Amino acid sequence: MLAYVETIPSGRYSFAMVNREVLATPIETPGHPRRWAALGVLVIAVLLLAIDGTVLYLAVPSITRDLGPSATQILWIGDAYSLALAGLLVSMGTLADRIGRKKLLLSGAVGFGLASALAAYAPNPETLIAARLLLGVAGATLMPSTLSIIRSLFTDARERTRAIAIWSAAFGGGAAMGPLVGGFFLEHFWWGSVFLINVPVMIGLLVFGAVVLPESRDPSPGPFDLPSATLSLCSVAAFVYAIKHVATSGLDGETVTAACVAVVGGLLFVRRQRRLTTPLLDLTLFRRPAFAGAVLANFVAIFALTGLLFFFSQYLQLARGFSPLQAGLAELPTTIASIAAIALVGWAMARLGRGRAVGVALAVTALGLVLVAATESSEQYVWLALALVPVGLGVGIASTLTVDAVVSAVEPHRAGAASAISETAYELGVVLGIAVLGSLVSIIYRAGLDLPATLDPADRSSVQDSLAAALNVLEPSSPLAHHAQEAFITAMQVTSLVAAGITLAAAVLAWSIIPSAKDPAGAR
Repeated sequence: MLAYVETIPSGRYSFAMVNREVLATPIETPGHPRRWAALGVLVIAVLLLAIDGTVLYLAVPSITRDLGPSATQILWIGDAYSLALAGLLVSMGTLADRIGRKKLLLSGAVGFGLASALAAYAPNPETLIAARLLLGVAGATLMPSTLSIIRSLFTDARERTRAIAIWSAAFGGGAAMGPLVGGFFLEHFWWGSVFLINVPVMIGLLVFGAVVLPESRDPSPGPFDLPSATLSLCSVAAFVYAIKHVATSGLDGETVTAACVAVVGGLLFVRRQRRLTTPLLDLTLFRRPAFAGAVLANFVAIFALTGLLFFFSQYLQLARGFSPLQAGLAELPTTIASIAAIALVGWAMARLGRGRAVGVALAVTALGLVLVAATESSEQYVWLALALVPVGLGVGIASTLTVDAVVSAVEPHRAGAASAISETAYELGVVLGIAVLGSLVSIIYRAGLDLPATLDPADRSSVQDSLAAALNVLEPSSPLAHHAQEAFITAMQVTSLVAAGITLAAAVLAWSIIPSAKDPAGAR
């Protein structure tokens, strides 16, 4: 029997009469007319933020030579940025929903450019630490705004997934490009150049952002709760500090104090959010399996990737003898693979559904980590390069789909708060990846050393401290230096396998927890 169908478009819905029954289906709005140009501006911002998070590591020797910081000051130069960034993300994401995402983004760009100039020309360690702290504050205003603006720009689900794939590739690619960019500038200019490159980029962001970015905010945001913002900052920053401090100084009074502040602050924060009518962080979001599973999977993916890349850079330079620029180039397979993941996201969603696609992507990442462990002792770099490909590909797909799940799980007017949760998980993944996996590398490295009793006590202490310190006191071609390098390679291999196991466990959780309704549109 033939069905009589009449379609009548009206407002946001299309009403169809099928055999005298009226059916209403929502019409997809096309999104902002300049959405792709605006995405280009946002990608530049997030790319620079990601690069800035890793570019400093190669500059530490030059900074030490010119400014003469103490060991504690060197740690603060590296930690100040992530402490401020991680501690303020939730507050800044909610603030963006209230005052306007474009306004906060452009204000943050001004602050980031000024702080970069201050860091580039810092005359002493104290000024550089202060500049890095300001960079973290400015970065916290930029990061949630980029993702929440994407949520408001792209109303079509398929387009939004592609846009977030590009955003994720810029984030992952920027983190991997940091050593490459840093190596290039450090071989041609002074250490301040790694900060000064931010200034012209931020000027371009201000000019083009003012033209192409639309303003968006929560129309009914409620009051901004300052006590909640303070508790969020204290708990997250104290937690990050405790992790970093225990990795470098062990379990001491400072670690215990910071951990207690983090726990008490976190409990008070959660208690306050449950009582507020308009909380800073809506904890009910974590009752949604798509949201909670996506945040966890994103955290683990970044944990594995950044932990690997940070110590992989040291491995390339110290164990393989690569220059900073060569080490950056050697990590390019990860970057290229994470960018190539854009082409596979829609295909994976269409055939597997989100949860299963994330699970498979994390399993591919785990396989890549196992291959990295197997090839780190290989004399031919090409095998190691091939092993990096599944790592970048898996993390690229998993990050895209988990971030998309987070921002899609909430209404557009709450995109800033949801984005901040995702990015806080990202930052904690970075910090814990470096701290936890780094501590494991150090423990296994020291356990693998078999030093002669005749070795000078001062030299013994340096060799046991790290491979970098060992090569400063040992003849590079000596058997003892080779022994230290072998111990470090073994430590890297074991740590890569541990990271693979954690990632595989996250793959099983993602497969089980995140809903896997297939997206047939993704195949188009």
